[in-house]
Amino acid sequence: MPVPYAQAILTFRGGADGQEAPIRIIQGPKTGAIGSRLDVDPIHNEIFSYTGNTVTVYSREANGDVAPIRVIKGPDTQLKRPYGIAVDPVNDILVIGLNSNFGSDEPITVEDTESLEKGAILIFNRTDSGNVKPRGVIRGPKSGIIRINQMQLYPQKKLIVGAMPGIIDNMEPEGAFLGVWSYDDNGDVPPKWKIPANDRTKLKKPFGVVLNPKNKEVIISDMRNQGVLVFSVPEIF
Repeated sequence: MPVPYAQAILTFRGGADGQEAPIRIIQGPKTGAIGSRLDVDPIHNEIFSYTGNTVTVYSREANGDVAPIRVIKGPDTQLKRPYGIAVDPVNDILVIGLNSNFGSDEPITVEDTESLEKGAILIFNRTDSGNVKPRGVIRGPKSGIIRINQMQLYPQKKLIVGAMPGIIDNMEPEGAFLGVWSYDDNGDVPPKWKIPANDRTKLKKPFGVVLNPKNKEVIISDMRNQGVLVFSVPEIF
């Protein structure tokens, strides 16, 4: 688990309970900054995290003050305000959700107004390192993306399932939705499937998502409803 205030990644044993100490801690000057979210690749034994405009990759078994084994950073990466991260170790894909959102009470410049339409999904190769260009960038009015809060990947169909909760300080933002894109999408691409926030779906501010392939369900946590909604979406499985 990431602990951004301590700039650390803690690993606990699977059956940890109570005030049990972590079995490994990644922390120190060599480690660099640690963000608030991460994803784990159990096949290649790697931990993916981000902070600022940088994605860092560590060995899953790393312990102590260790440097990342890979860093994605630089102007060609288009990384700006990363907000979600997901890795597919089967197809060797790394997906980053960007937040180009501004609060509704913040002063908006012309540049800011343009960037409101530039929330994005960046698609990289899992092993990318350095100042690399994404293999795909989903961004634009048709995509509907202001920010991507959290994502799940479905390797079998090469799909990206992302929660788009809208303007950050609006409790029931206009245009919020759960969207599904393909790894091969690039440009101003609308979702292939979409569950919109409206009276019919009962979604208001989708925040997190989990897939249940066995029952062909999409499970969404909703910040405004303070609840969990389950949808049958057989077409994506």
